[in-house]
Amino acid sequence: MRNFIWALLGLAIVPQALAADTLSTTGFSLCMTDSAINVQSMDVTYTRSTGVVAFDLAGTNSVEQNVTATITVTAYGNQVYSKEFDPCGSEIHVDELCPIPEGTFKASGTMDVPSEYASQIPAIAFTMPDLDGQAKLVLTSEQSDGDVACVVSQLSNGHTTNVAAVKYVSAGIAAGALALSGVSALGSAGTAGTPSSSPGFGDVMGWFHSMATNGMLSVAYPTVYTSFTSNFMWSTGLVPWASMQESIDNFRESTGGNLTTESYAYLMNSTVTSSSTSTNTTKRSWDYTMEFGKMVARSVETSSDASVSNSSSDSTESSSSSTVSSMKEVAQELMVPSANVFMTVLLIFAIVIAVVVVGILLVKVILELWALYGNIPNKLSDFRKDYWGLMARTITNMILVLYSIWVLYCVYQLRKGDSWAAKLLAAITLSLFTALLLFFAIRIVYMARKYKKAEGDTSRLYEDKETWRKYSLFYDNYKKDFWWLFIPVIVYALVKGCIIAGGEGHGMFQSAGQLTCEILLLGLLVWSRPYATKASMGINIAVQVVRVLSIACVLVFVEELGLSQTTKTVTGIVLIVLQSTLTAVLAILIAVNAFITCWRENPHAKRRREAEKANRDLDDLTPLDARDSLLIDHPQRKEYAEMSNFNFTGPYESYRDEPKRARSPGSTEHHGLVHNDYGVAHARSTSPDSHHSRSSIEGRRPTAPGYGMAI
Repeated sequence: MRNFIWALLGLAIVPQALAADTLSTTGFSLCMTDSAINVQSMDVTYTRSTGVVAFDLAGTNSVEQNVTATITVTAYGNQVYSKEFDPCGSEIHVDELCPIPEGTFKASGTMDVPSEYASQIPAIAFTMPDLDGQAKLVLTSEQSDGDVACVVSQLSNGHTTNVAAVKYVSAGIAAGALALSGVSALGSAGTAGTPSSSPGFGDVMGWFHSMATNGMLSVAYPTVYTSFTSNFMWSTGLVPWASMQESIDNFRESTGGNLTTESYAYLMNSTVTSSSTSTNTTKRSWDYTMEFGKMVARSVETSSDASVSNSSSDSTESSSSSTVSSMKEVAQELMVPSANVFMTVLLIFAIVIAVVVVGILLVKVILELWALYGNIPNKLSDFRKDYWGLMARTITNMILVLYSIWVLYCVYQLRKGDSWAAKLLAAITLSLFTALLLFFAIRIVYMARKYKKAEGDTSRLYEDKETWRKYSLFYDNYKKDFWWLFIPVIVYALVKGCIIAGGEGHGMFQSAGQLTCEILLLGLLVWSRPYATKASMGINIAVQVVRVLSIACVLVFVEELGLSQTTKTVTGIVLIVLQSTLTAVLAILIAVNAFITCWRENPHAKRRREAEKANRDLDDLTPLDARDSLLIDHPQRKEYAEMSNFNFTGPYESYRDEPKRARSPGSTEHHGLVHNDYGVAHARSTSPDSHHSRSSIEGRRPTAPGYGMAI
């Protein structure tokens, strides 16, 4: 049995060891225009254990000719290997290329890499995710002494930071934060002024949005970081869905859109390229490593169309696999045409809204059946009675969380979109969402000013149950003196989205503008320290610090600075470690909060129980047994008016709601036999009216024997 277990472990390790022992090309692009030889596929694999390079080349040729081939390998901007050979020579003889026949051709062969070159390849190249390297093949005609073909392909070792498991885990973290926020809201139902738990759903989604939008800036990212940020694109609504993309294409075509190069069908039939080099999707790279033969067949089928349509944009070559990213490339790597970006997000948002509405209505039906056939808990009664308000607040909260992303996509659609209907929808939804948030901001400011004018402060925003229920989602995390902080946060989201979408193609402007926004928000948080709980304070300030550091690191990738590719790659890895660490910390805090919520007694229920016990104890007081009632804290001044409704002529007189008896003006007579306020001097009034009210015999009521005053 033990040997069988070790055999299973060995089988699990073998694929990793094999993947870590080879370097292979993934996809290709042409690096010259008007080539006489049309390359349709190129696959090169280097095996470290044997020191052999195997290549496979296929294409078409207009005329038979002899060529000389040159293979060059670069890694992180540095050339690590170069070899020129004659396919008709004796050193490396390739019958299929000697000479290249007219029409279709296919050639394959192997060559030994000298030990002095093989030793220069570091071991990390076989384990580093998203290896930043290229292999280039140039064919030179011996008759004309000119290049007749040039092909560039990316190198991969089978490891990548774009892993499906990361997407599922991050989605699970967001779902856990959403569930925890719902449980906390349920536990504090009916309790005004209760801050929401942190990190909440909005905190987690805001952090995922930051990592996703970092990958959208127009800077020269290393491949390792681009692949990492693609794990969080789902949080922005960019979800690949074939049938949805085809429907959007049909909608755009009927409303003035151009599907020549901006359609799902075009992406499926061509290789995604940038203006400087080929950047095939990381998902395809992984599939290529696992299913080598299938990927070769796909390359042969799809590359011929790509070589014609993209030949004009592939005339230049880069010495590294780092490319200037943009929202277009990010969307296309997810198999979403850039012209379909806004409509994709709009439909995903509509689907989520529909799910929320149906879910809330289902909960309403369940609660109604529960109330009909059983006893429904009191804490669920508010949800049952106010499900329309709950639905409206939930949708408003979603708009608040997604506002920055929505601004980004709407502005991008208005700048780059080709469908007049999509542009109109972008303008309408952006106006509606902005108007909705503006309405709530104006309404909350109005309520705050009214409360401050009437009572001297804005505490009623937190203490009035109806006001808290309607508007607290905007300020429930903040202290009472900093309820207004949600306004600059909304402005920050608006400006950030406009900078990213409006400045596409200008990496320096995007990075500097976003860094300015992040620094200003961090300064505001540090200066005000507005959060109601220490947990929220620490988490939100830590997240904002990491955002500032992340954008500062992004400046390294700006082309104008001209930093080396090695520096960019190291910075990308530092960013991945920094952002992954914070994500893990948020996940741990969510788990800790969930544990505390499940096992710790609800603090609001505890306070209510203590208050009820204190009230019962006060009811048992007698003049001869006052116990510690004199040590009870004095009520706040705003409660004096409430206490004046009590009759203090007897120690146990019940609440008296009847109006005071009228007295003739100027009367100063005193009919009271005993004047005693029984330890409540803080509520005593010195006016004759109040004195008469307390001491009047008419105002006293008979008490049962054994209670009240001694007879």
